[in-house]
Amino acid sequence: MPLTLWAQGARDIRVATIGFPPYGIREQGITSGIYYEAANMLVKEAGYVATNIIKPYARIISDLKTGQSDMTIMFKYQELEQYVTYVAPLPSLKIVVVGLHFSAFSSINKLKGVRLAYLRGASFSDAIDNDPSVIIHRTTDFLQGVKMLLAGHMDAIIGPMDPILSTAAKIGLSEDVFGEPLVIDERTPWIQVSNKSLSILSPDKLNNVFDDMKKRKVLKKLRKQYLRVRDVSGE
Repeated sequence: MPLTLWAQGARDIRVATIGFPPYGIREQGITSGIYYEAANMLVKEAGYVATNIIKPYARIISDLKTGQSDMTIMFKYQELEQYVTYVAPLPSLKIVVVGLHFSAFSSINKLKGVRLAYLRGASFSDAIDNDPSVIIHRTTDFLQGVKMLLAGHMDAIIGPMDPILSTAAKIGLSEDVFGEPLVIDERTPWIQVSNKSLSILSPDKLNNVFDDMKKRKVLKKLRKQYLRVRDVSGE
């Protein structure tokens, strides 16, 4: 039996999904989310069987390097360049900095001295990451960031707008609680395969299936299913 077929039959494809709504959601033992469902559909339609686990950013990066995870959907990271193969891009997401409704930031230069809630393990803006005048506080998830913002411990939060609004809705807040978002960057999530998993997972096959999913507008349908908020996603 060829090595690739033997390996494929030996175990499921281990998918890692980023652990924050609306992309990866885990509540009361039930997992769901836009990227969670999209990845499961992609793997299944490509002829594989998926074991999909929701994980934090830092854990996914580590697992892709070692091959403990075979595939994910997330932004490109320079530290992963030599460890993964990029299969296909998803619609780009606008990265924003946003405070409460009474606040506004006109430019990145206006963020000096601002206390910024920033998801641990993520890198949303090179300009902000490399600016020591921005007071960055790393959070375990967007929920912690939103709560710190509401409590006055942070001045703003950074990330794609969708998960920020989704998190706020989860605790009963409307989008009106936030001010005007400052768009600071645009990032593209990619389907990524660990290079250690190329013997069991074909990027070409995944790419072909994903092309068909795009024609069927699968991601747009999933986004509509999970989000009923204003659209600053870039789609």
